[in-house]
Amino acid sequence: MPNALGRDEISAARVIGAIWAGALAVLSCAGPAHAEDGYELWLRYRPLPSSYAEGVAAAAPDLTIDAPRSATVDAAATELRRAFAVWLDRPLAIAHAGAGLSLCRVDRPCAEKLPPAAKQASAFPGAFRIDRLDGGGMVISARDDIGLLYGSFALLRHIQQQAPLDAIPQADTPRVAIRMLDHWDNLDGSVERGYAGRSIFQWWRLPGYVDPRLTDYARANASIGINAVAVNNVNAPATFLTPRFIAKTRAIADTLRPYGIRVFLSARFSAPRDLGGLATADPLDRGVQRWWRAKADEIYAAIPDFGGFLVKANSEGQPGPQDYGRTHAEGANMLARAIGKRGVVIWRAFVYDPDPAVERTMQAYNAFQPLDGQFDSNVIVQVKNGPLDFQPREPVSPLFGAMSKTQLGLELQITKEYLGFSTHLAYLAPLFEEALDTGGLGRDGRTTLADIVVGGPTSLIAGVANIGADRNWTGSHFDQANWYAFGRLAWNPALSSDAIAREWAAQTFAPDAALIDAVAALMMTSRQTVVDYMTPLGLAHLMGSDHHHGPAPWVDDLGRPDWNPVYYHRADADGIGFDRTASGSNALGQYPAGLAKRYADESDPALPFLLWFHHKRWDDRLVTGRTVWDELVMRYDRGVAGVDGLAARWGSLRGRIDAPRHAEVAALLKVQQAEARWWRDASIAYFQSLSRRPLPAGHAAPAHPLSWYRDQSFPEAPGR
Repeated sequence: MPNALGRDEISAARVIGAIWAGALAVLSCAGPAHAEDGYELWLRYRPLPSSYAEGVAAAAPDLTIDAPRSATVDAAATELRRAFAVWLDRPLAIAHAGAGLSLCRVDRPCAEKLPPAAKQASAFPGAFRIDRLDGGGMVISARDDIGLLYGSFALLRHIQQQAPLDAIPQADTPRVAIRMLDHWDNLDGSVERGYAGRSIFQWWRLPGYVDPRLTDYARANASIGINAVAVNNVNAPATFLTPRFIAKTRAIADTLRPYGIRVFLSARFSAPRDLGGLATADPLDRGVQRWWRAKADEIYAAIPDFGGFLVKANSEGQPGPQDYGRTHAEGANMLARAIGKRGVVIWRAFVYDPDPAVERTMQAYNAFQPLDGQFDSNVIVQVKNGPLDFQPREPVSPLFGAMSKTQLGLELQITKEYLGFSTHLAYLAPLFEEALDTGGLGRDGRTTLADIVVGGPTSLIAGVANIGADRNWTGSHFDQANWYAFGRLAWNPALSSDAIAREWAAQTFAPDAALIDAVAALMMTSRQTVVDYMTPLGLAHLMGSDHHHGPAPWVDDLGRPDWNPVYYHRADADGIGFDRTASGSNALGQYPAGLAKRYADESDPALPFLLWFHHKRWDDRLVTGRTVWDELVMRYDRGVAGVDGLAARWGSLRGRIDAPRHAEVAALLKVQQAEARWWRDASIAYFQSLSRRPLPAGHAAPAHPLSWYRDQSFPEAPGR
C-alpha cells in the first residue's frame, strides 16, 4: 500500500499513474528476501512465477466494466489494475468488450453471457460470483457494486495464493450483515487498550485534511469484508455529537464510503444534559426524545448513510437509563426511534450490577435476559463472547441462546488486552472459532453461537480494533493476522482458523507451501501457549490492575470485590477455583442443561474450564493422573516451553522471510520468552505460598521470591 491512492476526486489519469509508479517500485525491489515494513498488510502484489503468470495473462489481458459508474466500481477497477500492473508487467487496459477480465452487474447486458448460476446470484448485499468464460476470460458478477468490489478482492486473494485458476468458478455470500470494527480511540489521539501507537483518526486535522492512510485502511477492511466502523471509544464524551465533530466524522465517512464501509458513533447517553442544556437524560422524557431526534436528523443530513449509535450505558460509571429508573430496553428503544429506519442502535450488554454481591459472570444475563422481546427491531444487543471480559479462554456468554426474541450481536476483541498486548504472539482465530462453534445453546441442543448471530439485516459481529498509527498498523506483524481473521470469520463464521492462517501467510509472506505450513503451525499453537502460561485450567483475570499487564493474582485491595484477581481464583490453603455449580454461585444454571453438563464435565484431559466452574482441593486427583497442584505447575511450564518452541520455529525461517520483518518478530518473541517465565514464576510463587506444596520433580523453583514479583510496577504500560 505505499503510494496510497487519493480521494475520489483524483482524476483517472493520476490514479493510473500512481498505480504504475507503485508497480515499478515493487518490481525494482522484488525478490525472495525483499525488505518490507508491513504497511501493505496482506495486500502485497508481487510478481508471479512465469508459468502461473502466463495463465493469469491469458485469462485477463484487459478489463471490461459493465456497471453504472460509481466510486465503489471505480475502487474495484483501481484495485484490479493495481495488482495486474505487477502481475502482467504492464497496465491493465480498459476495453469496451472482449474475453478478458470483466466486472458485470447482473442487471446489465453483460449478464446475457453469464452462466445460469451467476444470473441467480444471492440478493444478500455483497454477494458475488467469479466465473471462467468459454473464451478463457474471467468475469466477476454481482447484483450490487459492493459485491463487485468484494469479488475483485476475492479474485486477487486467489491469485496472490497462486491457487489453480481452474478452481474458478467461485461464489460467496456474507453470512452476517454488519461486520464491524469498534475503535476505542479518544479525542486526544490516544487509544484505550491500543498497542499499535496513536489513533489513525487525526481529529485535530479533520475535516480539512484527511490522511491518505485512511484510504489504505478502507482498502484493507473491504478486502476482508468489513463494512462498518465505530470511530470513537465506547467511553466517549458527548463532544463527538457536536456539529464540529459531525463535520469531522463526515470527512471520514466520505473516505470510507467507496469501500462499502458505514460509519457509526459511540454516543454518550447523557448527551442531552451535557450538550443540550436539559436537566435530565431520562429516555421517557419528551424533551430528551426530541433532542435525540433532532441530533439524529442533524447527523443524517451530513452523513446520509450513517450506520447509527453504539452505546455503553450503566457500565463502569457510564451514564444510562438506569440512572432514571428505566430499563436498558427503554433507553435503547428511545435512541432507536430517533434513528428510525435509517440505521441501528447497538447496545452493549457489558454491564456491572450495582450490587457486587451478584457473581460477576452472571450480571449481564440477569440484567438483559428478562428484557427479551422488549427491544425494537432496529436495536442490536451486543454481547461479549464470554461472560467476563475477553480472557484468554472463557466459556460463551449464557445470553446467547437465552434471548430468542432479541437480535444479539457478537463482540470479540482483536486487540489483545489480556493476551500480552501486541508484544506476545497469539493468533486469535482459534479463540474466535472456539466461541462461534460452541453448540448446545438452543432448545434443540444443536444450535451454535454462529447460528444465533448469522443471517438477517441486523445480524452483527463486531471486533474491538487493534489498529494504530504504527507503520505496520497493529504493533506487531502477526497481530495483522488477527485483524484479517476477524474480517474473514465475520464474513463467514464457518471458515476454519487453520485455513485463514494459511491464506494470510501466503499473502503476507509468500505462497510457498513449506513456508505456509511452518507459519500456520506456529500460529495455530500460539493462543493455547498463552493460555498455559497466563491462565491455565480455566483460571481468569489474573492480570495486573488497570493496565492488565503481567501477573498479579495477589491483588485484593481494589474498590469492588469483582475487580480483584483473588475474587476469580479463590485460592487458599485448601484449594483453588471458583465454584459456579449449584453448590456455589450456580452460574452454570444460566446455561441450557446440555451445555452446562459439558462445561461441568471433568473427564476431558484438556480441562479447559476446570477452575472456572469448580473449586478443587490441591491434592485432588484429575483425569490426567496428576493432582491439581502438579497439573497447574505442569501447565505453566508447558506454556514456557511453548513460547521457546515458537521462537525456535521462527528462527528456523531466517532467510526465507525478509530480514526486517523476521528480525522484528524474533525480537518480540525474545520478550515473550522472558515474560512467559515471569508469568510462570510469579504465579507459581504466589500459589505455592498458599498451597504449601513442594514443586513436582523436574520443575524449577521461581527465579525470585514472591515479594520481588509483587513489587513490580509499570506506570508506563500502554492502553490504560
